[in-house]
Amino acid sequence: MASSRADRILWMDEGLKPKAAAKRAKLLLVTLFILCLIVASLFYVWSRVQVIQLGYQISSALKEEKKIIDANKRLRLEIATLKSYSRIEKMAVEELKMTKPTADQVIVIR
Repeated sequence: MASSRADRILWMDEGLKPKAAAKRAKLLLVTLFILCLIVASLFYVWSRVQVIQLGYQISSALKEEKKIIDANKRLRLEIATLKSYSRIEKMAVEELKMTKPTADQVIVIR
């Protein structure tokens, strides 16, 4: 009788092992699924943060471009003002004491 009881206990222990292994496999599968879900969520959040940072960089680059374009316009206007013939003539007469040449001082070169 003891031997039949030992067989029964042995048989019952063997019956529990596959259930425990199945539970472990399910737990492992659920854990991997949750881990993958966490990794995917973190990647999604990281990519959104990158998009926002790039948006800020683009915005600041556009502001910088506008400043540079405005400075360029001001400098072109200043160049045009400095190249003005009336200004150059006025400086030549007033500051450098130059006069217009007479007809006999002009030499025509062909």
